[in-house]
Amino acid sequence: MKRIVSVSLGSSARNTSATVHIEGEPVTIERIGTDGNRRKAIELIQELDGKVDAFGMGGIDLYLVAGNRRYAIREAKPLLRAAKRSPIVDGSGLKNTLERRVVEELDRRGIVPLRKRRVLLVSGVDRFGMAEALHQVGSETIYGDVIFALGLPVPIRRLQALRVLAYTLLPIMTQLPFKMLYPTGEQQDEARPRHVRFFQWADVIAGDFHFIRRSMPDDLSGKVILTNTVTPQNVEELRARGVRLLVTTTPNIQGRSFGTNVMEALIVALAGKRWEEMTPEDYHHWLDRLGFTPRVEYLNGTPESESGQPIASVN
Repeated sequence: MKRIVSVSLGSSARNTSATVHIEGEPVTIERIGTDGNRRKAIELIQELDGKVDAFGMGGIDLYLVAGNRRYAIREAKPLLRAAKRSPIVDGSGLKNTLERRVVEELDRRGIVPLRKRRVLLVSGVDRFGMAEALHQVGSETIYGDVIFALGLPVPIRRLQALRVLAYTLLPIMTQLPFKMLYPTGEQQDEARPRHVRFFQWADVIAGDFHFIRRSMPDDLSGKVILTNTVTPQNVEELRARGVRLLVTTTPNIQGRSFGTNVMEALIVALAGKRWEEMTPEDYHHWLDRLGFTPRVEYLNGTPESESGQPIASVN
């Protein structure tokens, strides 16, 4: 039996485990949060190293990406070095492959037609593959990096502007304490409406769920949420706020959508390669082989395309 463990700097309240069967073989998937305690996360990785088939690095990225450049996050390096025998991944391989595919599929199949659709992507540098895919399908996108990471109500409306900003700021920002850039530990349980006018402007709200949840308003009537890593409780929160459609880029596993770091760890373990050896072609091969499809769940209203015709849900 293969064992995949995501060691996360996020809240331990979101801990979970599941057993799935992949090509007839049982695989256990676990998520263990350390409430923002990096030392505890490092010790846990060291304790499990060699005993698991792959680690996911949750609650922190190893790199932030802009175009063809990537910038290592200083505080993530000790977690990476703690794994000597088991491969460890942060989800960036799937963000650059799976999330592009999901955007293209949603648009192509008419589940969420995205051309000229207003999209708020809460952080583009965290999901540059998604940012580029939204640009390519013709969405009217606001990249919310300055709004939600820096707290300044300055929307970025062009992908090239996001690149330039990233090239300028990321060398500095990746050296800062990660909690200044992204909610970790108990911060993930905090929720207070911020910058509400950008949520109201958007038809589709996309990106990391913790960024979305931390600032989302009480009223999201008719909105589409395109995200990752939601629990059943999160789904009910979104339903109560009037969200029409929830799409998670990773599949629904026993009522939960795990993070990209978990799903990437699963693929790396099945491929039998280290992260450095994986190519985009490898990810696409395993995505096709495993038949990963996005979770598409209508929370309020009837599943209909833009033309009013019913469409099939993908679960």
